[in-house]
Amino acid sequence: MKDYSEYFNKPSLKNAKHRGKDHIQHINDAYEIPADMVGIGRGQKYHIKTYGCQANERDTETLAGILESLGYVSTDEIKDAQVVLLNTCAIRENAEEKVFGKIGYLKTVKKTNPNLIFGICGCMAQEEVVVNRILQKHPQVDMIFGTHNIHRLPVLLKQAMLEKEMVLEVWSKEGDVIENLPSQRAHKHKAWVNIMYGCDKFCTYCIVPYTRGKERSRLHNDILKEVQELKDQGYKDITLLGQNVNSYGKDFKDGYNFASLLSDVAQIGVERIRFTTSHPWDFSDDMIEVIAQNENIMPAIHLPVQSGNNEVLKRMGRRYTREQYIELFDKIKKAIPDCTVTTDIIVGFPQETDEQYQDTLSLYDYCEYDLAYTFIYSPREGTPAAKMEDDIETSVKEQRLYKLNELVNEKAYKQNLKFLDQVVDVLVEGTSKKDDSMLTGYTQHQKLINFKGNKDHIGQIVKVKVTEVKTWALKGEEIE
Repeated sequence: MKDYSEYFNKPSLKNAKHRGKDHIQHINDAYEIPADMVGIGRGQKYHIKTYGCQANERDTETLAGILESLGYVSTDEIKDAQVVLLNTCAIRENAEEKVFGKIGYLKTVKKTNPNLIFGICGCMAQEEVVVNRILQKHPQVDMIFGTHNIHRLPVLLKQAMLEKEMVLEVWSKEGDVIENLPSQRAHKHKAWVNIMYGCDKFCTYCIVPYTRGKERSRLHNDILKEVQELKDQGYKDITLLGQNVNSYGKDFKDGYNFASLLSDVAQIGVERIRFTTSHPWDFSDDMIEVIAQNENIMPAIHLPVQSGNNEVLKRMGRRYTREQYIELFDKIKKAIPDCTVTTDIIVGFPQETDEQYQDTLSLYDYCEYDLAYTFIYSPREGTPAAKMEDDIETSVKEQRLYKLNELVNEKAYKQNLKFLDQVVDVLVEGTSKKDDSMLTGYTQHQKLINFKGNKDHIGQIVKVKVTEVKTWALKGEEIE
């Protein structure tokens, strides 16, 4: 492994912005448990609180796998845990404030449990301003590590147990691609599979390229091996995961790209294949063709647009126009007519005018998305957008979000109506949280459905007739 010593300890935004040409190594034996840490967790419990995106959820599965390899067992109760990790998100300010609220709570917990090891990891740990705030105001934190050195958790945990000072190890430069890490999967029937890490898009509002590093693709043979193993274990729904999966393979320069990978994964025969997230910039015709040709690649695509106005898109650094996005959207719908499309939208971006906001509404009206994740712009320190003049009043931003969400609800219900009285295939995930007599699962089109059915069918794909439609979900009855 390369020497990253100059990037250890406190994170550096300057170093995080560096995109060197260093070759990324793919390493199979970087993870190890120090001899005196073997079984250290026997009879003890751990708790991990996860914030943010699917990448963080997948990282939490790895963190859990590492802790369980040390002998710890999971608990939902923080007060019962001997190790607590907050796996954090940096994408929006309110997510960070939730984490700091939890940090404050854990100060009280540590008073009654002084031997508790409390760690902060994930994207917030990669931010200079966040780490400085923790160092200054939150001495109850025992260790901080970032997104690039998860595999070193046993070593960091050992240091935290032995040393009185806070253990701080953050790599501001991305690490190598580490394979063969233990994993404790969160679900029994569906799984995330990382195909790449990092992002090179540098949208002006986004902190992810600095917290996750430059794009690094896993070797396709390693990915295919993991997918095959999951299939052999009975997993039926696999999501290929990356900050921008469409960029997969660009760092290999051998012509093997995401369309190639999708096709190869489809041939393994997993019943359901999904992927997230896609940047419109890299969504190729080859990808569309592969999706259209393979029935086990689900007809559900997340395609973030962010804004419907060209000037705003340019300020965001999205590198496509409204017209180019619509052309891609139409191309997808033509090749895969029943494809559901979801999106992300930011309102109140710096200097967004009422007319520019109306362009977003009109684009939404044209695309009639199945669902959208909508946000008020949140400045992130260190990003170009944070330096832009933010001249929009909070009340205006909130009004724009409210009006957009009304449209989102209207279109979501309209799209769901298409499934009324239809028979759909559902992967049964378990019983409904609100009604134990009902089962719950997702359709091929990623529609949540609650239905009356046989509990013995949990983990199976069954036929369900849709009997009722709501804005955010479907209801139905299993067909015997």
